[in-house]
Amino acid sequence: MDESAEIDRQLRVLLARESELERRISVLLDEIAGLESGAGAGAGAGAGTSSVGAPPTSPTSTSSTLTAAVAASVSGSAGPGTPSALRLAARATPPVDAAGSPAVESDDAGGDDADLEEFEAPEWCVPIKANVLDFEWDALAEACQFDIICMDPPWQLASHAPTRGVAIAYQQLPDLLIESLPIEKLQTNGFIFIWVINNKYAKAFDLMAKWGYEYVDDITWVKQTVNRRMAKGHGYYLQHAKETCLVGRKGVDPPGCQHGVMSDVIFSARRGQSQKPEEIYEMMEALVPNGKYLEIFGRKNNLRDYWITIGNEL
Repeated sequence: MDESAEIDRQLRVLLARESELERRISVLLDEIAGLESGAGAGAGAGAGTSSVGAPPTSPTSTSSTLTAAVAASVSGSAGPGTPSALRLAARATPPVDAAGSPAVESDDAGGDDADLEEFEAPEWCVPIKANVLDFEWDALAEACQFDIICMDPPWQLASHAPTRGVAIAYQQLPDLLIESLPIEKLQTNGFIFIWVINNKYAKAFDLMAKWGYEYVDDITWVKQTVNRRMAKGHGYYLQHAKETCLVGRKGVDPPGCQHGVMSDVIFSARRGQSQKPEEIYEMMEALVPNGKYLEIFGRKNNLRDYWITIGNEL
């Protein structure tokens, strides 16, 4: 199968998953509407307002509130009046692989993929659940130019059926689809942090050049167990116990940029699958304090105050 046919097949899989998610969301909204109707009837006929005099929440008003929160965040005007923690319903759905078949979860997935009934996001984070391939990037770029962009691309492994005990519980994307993201529109002056796997170093450097970045540094995360021992994983020739994040710069240093902050080696415990250490976020925030931060391909466990996080697993 040639590369264009493979991309076409995977696009069809993604569109099918998106349609299924829309159907599930519709069912959930119907259930919520039914619960609200029942609660309203129990409170008495004609009770059209809540106990504090506000009209009942509807999907439309909820969407407007989220839109307002996003707009406030990207414009830097978020303040005490912004709604508090956004609560994300996490109803368990089995992950699928690139072919649309159920995927086997990794043994080291930890609490990341736990079956949670409710997840409370940090108070000042801005999560946007969206397919990054058809997200309205132009509108976001017009609203805000970011100082820091962080991404952990779902690199496609050399094999669709990895062996040696490796199990992937998320959708992988071909290089061409990752390359198609208009990252260059989101930043005039600033830094990009790209997590990379061993066989994608060359591609990551190519992406930096295409998006207008120059390589300036890299960060090594040495994984540890809860007992502070080295957490060795799987590898073809050697057992992997580290991950690498490449750092690129576009234009000039953004306002307030600091130099010589922290170490380029992080020693931190391995947590859920694809969950990165807290120290990487602290490092980015120390590099550009009070900046405008964006994470792409984010998950619930990546949500952080004052960050906009975009991904289809939020």
